[in-house]
Amino acid sequence: MRRGIAASALVASLALAATACGGDDSGSDSSGPVTITWWDTSNATNEAPTYKALVKEFEAANKDIKVKYVNVPFDQAQNKFDTAAGSKGAPDILRSEVGWTPAFAKKGFFLPLDGTDALAEQDKFKSNLLEQAKYEGKTYGVPLVTDTLALVYNKQLFEKAGITEAPKTWEDLKKAAATIKGKTGVDGYWGSTQAYYAQSFLYGEGTDTVDADAKKITVNSAEAKKAYGTWLDLFDGKGLHKADTTADAYAHIQDAFVNGKVAAIVQGPWEITNFYKGSAFKDKANLGIATVPAGSSGKAGAPTGGHNLSVYAGSDEAHQKAALKFVNFMTSAKSQEAIALKNSTLPTRDDAYTDKVKADPGIAGYQGVLAAAQPRPALPEYSSLWGPLDTELPKIAGGKESLDKGLSTAETAIAKLVPDFSK
Repeated sequence: MRRGIAASALVASLALAATACGGDDSGSDSSGPVTITWWDTSNATNEAPTYKALVKEFEAANKDIKVKYVNVPFDQAQNKFDTAAGSKGAPDILRSEVGWTPAFAKKGFFLPLDGTDALAEQDKFKSNLLEQAKYEGKTYGVPLVTDTLALVYNKQLFEKAGITEAPKTWEDLKKAAATIKGKTGVDGYWGSTQAYYAQSFLYGEGTDTVDADAKKITVNSAEAKKAYGTWLDLFDGKGLHKADTTADAYAHIQDAFVNGKVAAIVQGPWEITNFYKGSAFKDKANLGIATVPAGSSGKAGAPTGGHNLSVYAGSDEAHQKAALKFVNFMTSAKSQEAIALKNSTLPTRDDAYTDKVKADPGIAGYQGVLAAAQPRPALPEYSSLWGPLDTELPKIAGGKESLDKGLSTAETAIAKLVPDFSK
């Protein structure tokens, strides 16, 4: 789940207009190679160069296929693809955020990949990642990179406070924060008011925003109220930083952590390279990574993010065949190793976690917490359910609204997104 990706809307629109596939521009004649278009939604500065290099490598090994590479800003890509696919102008391949996959599959925009070249090595991928690439029993994406949330902490600050291991529960974290504050003068924990980051509290109580199988909204259930109550308590107390409800909260929390002004936060692997840029982690070994604390259920869980490569169902057979071959190449162990080494992102298959990849303590640490990552339900509207909570949770954390009122308001808004679900 990448954040903070920005680009010029004008440049993006011109690039898309020039390279959109599915129409006349994507065709090939009988005397030339098939030209396929790939919309890559990775960070244009830090990640895209790695993908461009892999495209060249693929083309060198496959003279009959050309790849038009287009970097599309992540925050614009979902709507742009939705529009393009609806008018038969979509790219042959999309780097799709995992939450988009069921929505586009439901609309018939993605090609089922079971039994195709794209999934020729299906058994090599982590099963929970393949699970969230499915919709109604069929697989519509091949996992390219994955991510999840973890408790990341400053080992030196923990050691100065006499704490020898990462907290196992939210209550343990609360006690550790007080100890760290008392021994070092630094806040022990700074939490986020964003709904995605609060998801682990729900999992810790054995619940979610909705029960997709039962078609029931559960965001205002007794279990959810307990989860959000625990989340709220971690903004008030010794060593617990108060809630930041400003538009720049994400940057404030990140900056404080990487510069040693707070001992622990919950964060994802997309920040690994930025961790190392901070003064607190010039020694990479100082970065501690642990499974998010557990709730009263005794279990810990974190949301699974990441991106799949999906193939446009509206392309003709020749383009789909070429696209499937390209997806197989990009998601191979060799390609995923190259991506991990250059971009510090997490591979989606175990054989890509080579010794070279695991030499990065950040990647090795996040690999160790993937077991607690929970796949999202195959519900097209699921990712949009965080929207109402992103509105209400800052109000709750900032003391402008009660927990009961905020969750009730969120429940009403979510009911409009999934009108066939009961409360």
